[in-house]
Amino acid sequence: MECRDEELLDAFYADGDIRHLGDLLSQYSLLLFGFCMKYLKSREAARDAVQQIFLKVIEDLPKTQVRHFRGWLYTVARNQCLMTLRKKGHPISIETTAVEPEAVNTDWTALLEKEQALNRLEDALSSLKPEQKQCIELFYLQHQSYQAIAAKTAYSLMQVKSHIQNGKRNLKLFMEAQRNRHD
Repeated sequence: MECRDEELLDAFYADGDIRHLGDLLSQYSLLLFGFCMKYLKSREAARDAVQQIFLKVIEDLPKTQVRHFRGWLYTVARNQCLMTLRKKGHPISIETTAVEPEAVNTDWTALLEKEQALNRLEDALSSLKPEQKQCIELFYLQHQSYQAIAAKTAYSLMQVKSHIQNGKRNLKLFMEAQRNRHD
């Protein structure tokens, strides 16, 4: 991929045509998404970060002579993720900053399969009854306790437990049906 990167960079620097930059960035979009997910742990935050990274690249690349695009892009992506975490008030530790460049060499097939599974899970969530979806999201995605969910939703504690249990079962059934459809 690096040879193609150099060709596209040279073409961009030669004529300034943004399409070369678009081709270059499109090669990295899924990879950047996976990389940002490692830092941000949220699909929405990772998508936003990738957009910000693309904007930063489009803005900075014409002013900078980059020879090793992949490494430079890794640095831009890491800095964007760290900046996002700081803005959200997350403490930045050495472990947080230590996602190695090898993480950028993520297996494309595995990343694509994970993305497809997440899309199926989103579809499955949207197929749930509203009360099940709400309780599942609050419990699993926002890590709230049964008591906090009951207080927030005005469902009884037993209703919250029931909605989560039934929602989990329905998610599992939906995901299995989707998997069987694609096999």
